[in-house]
Amino acid sequence: MPCLRTMPCRRKRRRAMTHPTDPGRRRFLTRGLLAGGTLMLTGCDRLSRSDAMQPLFAASEGLTQRAHRLLASREALAREYGPEDIAPTFRANGTTMPREVDYLRLAAGDFRDWRLEVDGLVEQPQAFSLADLRAMPARTQITRHDCVEGWSCIGEWTGVVLGELLARVGVRDEAHFVVFHCADRYGGGERYYESLDLREALHPQTLLAYGLNGGDLPIANGAPLRLRAERQLGYKMAKYVMRLELVASFAHLGRGRGGYWEDRGYRWWAGI
Repeated sequence: MPCLRTMPCRRKRRRAMTHPTDPGRRRFLTRGLLAGGTLMLTGCDRLSRSDAMQPLFAASEGLTQRAHRLLASREALAREYGPEDIAPTFRANGTTMPREVDYLRLAAGDFRDWRLEVDGLVEQPQAFSLADLRAMPARTQITRHDCVEGWSCIGEWTGVVLGELLARVGVRDEAHFVVFHCADRYGGGERYYESLDLREALHPQTLLAYGLNGGDLPIANGAPLRLRAERQLGYKMAKYVMRLELVASFAHLGRGRGGYWEDRGYRWWAGI
């Protein structure tokens, strides 16, 4: 099936904020985390799934998360770039064309019938069309995507600030995480999903993006909606988002670890 045609993105543009944090520190953290991810991809994945090793990895993850948050304030921003830095084509990986019948039907209709369901521990569960999201205040930012496989790519993203959307539905006090349920089944297996804690979900650079590089988000990059959590590694940035679920824990989801790759041994905390 052909990808969506690229149309000019209707944007209420808000200029990108400058980066007040130390870029050298971010590069250091990024290199270390990417190196660890590459080791996992080249053979350490079996070790990371070992039941005997899970307590050690869990303790290490907690230490990494606490150290990162000591170094970076709650509102610290990921670096933003200039238009001259944007890659001509933003690299797509993972699923690039979901094969589920419902998704293909929605794509054939340019996602006019698509709805983002927001439910779980919220005061007012709602469903939003793509037109609804485009009518909300938008943010545009040029940021670098750092993949655990070792590559990076810079793109310009436009979308709804997740915190503003959550304010519309009202997050209940007992909610601790936002879960992103997706349309695709990675490798034909289980449906992809990811999660963020509320601190990261409410960060001003965390977007539900519907635009890329001045046009509509292509299917290969996650249309109609994908997560951009700019202080996280790429595997956290779920594509083909269909539903947001506010939860207190991950006990009822997958293997209880908060994401598709986390269920397979990746660390839930992927901050950079």
